Amino acid sequence: MSWDLEPQQRELVTWARARAVQDLRPLAEAGTPGEVNRPLLRAMGELGLLGRLFPGYGPGEAAGAAGPGAHAELSREAAAFDLCLLREALARECTEAETALALQGLGAYPILQSGTDTQVRRWLPAVASGDAVAAFALTEPEAGSDAAALALAAERDGDGWRLTGTKVWISNAPQADVYTVFARTTPGAGSRGVSAFVVPADRAGLGGQSLDLLSPHPIGRLDFDGVRVGPDELLGEVDRGFAVAMRTLDLFRPSVGAFAVGMAAAALDASVAHVRRRVAFGGPLADQQSVAHRLAEMATRTQAARLLVYQAASAYDAGLPGVTSRAAMAKLTATETAQYVVDSAVQLHGARALQRGHLLEHLYREVRAPRIYEGASEVQLGIIARELLRDTD
Repeated sequence: MSWDLEPQQRELVTWARARAVQDLRPLAEAGTPGEVNRPLLRAMGELGLLGRLFPGYGPGEAAGAAGPGAHAELSREAAAFDLCLLREALARECTEAETALALQGLGAYPILQSGTDTQVRRWLPAVASGDAVAAFALTEPEAGSDAAALALAAERDGDGWRLTGTKVWISNAPQADVYTVFARTTPGAGSRGVSAFVVPADRAGLGGQSLDLLSPHPIGRLDFDGVRVGPDELLGEVDRGFAVAMRTLDLFRPSVGAFAVGMAAAALDASVAHVRRRVAFGGPLADQQSVAHRLAEMATRTQAARLLVYQAASAYDAGLPGVTSRAAMAKLTATETAQYVVDSAVQLHGARALQRGHLLEHLYREVRAPRIYEGASEVQLGIIARELLRDTD
């Protein structure tokens, strides 16, 4: 495939970038770092950006008219590719809007994929409109990249469970309205003993605190002190929660790569403009071969990463085999590439790029985290190797 975008896909990208500049960036700039920007989320809901993640549940749509299964099937036709296009487009113009979109999707997509009719109808319209903030609660103090080592206990209590333990490094915590929580229902069973639950934030026994991290959005800790969840809050089947998490990550890992590609593209655009107008040593900085070659390397790596992202997303949408490996390759390559490209852009700009408020100062802070979350680069290498050896066994 040529991987050239179709006209309607180009229109989506152009529209998203325009909305990011005109409508979303001012709201992002007015927000408070480390706090959920609810006006930004509501604007994204009104524009229909969030609704694209959950077809049939956005503002003005007949919420769940065809049932959650039908909408999950409809959304799969272009779920990953459209998500990647949106994340890359938003990241080039407003990383705060991009992250808000991604976190709503990550927190609520398990409900769309595995939730009951009641769960879907309760939460997705509110998430798609930006009225409810969602969060994906997987990571624990001793179970970060090793998700199969989860220890948050889900102990039987009548027909339900009580959750006891801690989650940490959770985006949107403790300010979210609903959490997708992964807990251990069968001790000692590894990934086969984890179940997924949808937990409202106002549930008795659920507390938390914000963590001071290098991040514009809230990241926090959640403490579960015997939090009661009923059978109607189980997502999917008992002890099958790990599959719920992995299905969500298979969708969102390529789009983390798209986020990274968007940041790399923004840094590249800024660098091309800068070296054309910056005069040094008797001429434009762009006339120096070392500078021109650095730009060429930045552009080539960015395009290569973009194509891996597109391939992984297309494979997901087509239901092809090897999605897990493709997603890992896309995330690994794109996030490592973005780190290189943004760092190179800072080098080309010099000290001005480190001034507070400069685009590259912002991107330099933003670009580091994607190499860690949703599986660190080393974890992606492990996934790729495991799948490769399995395929050739």
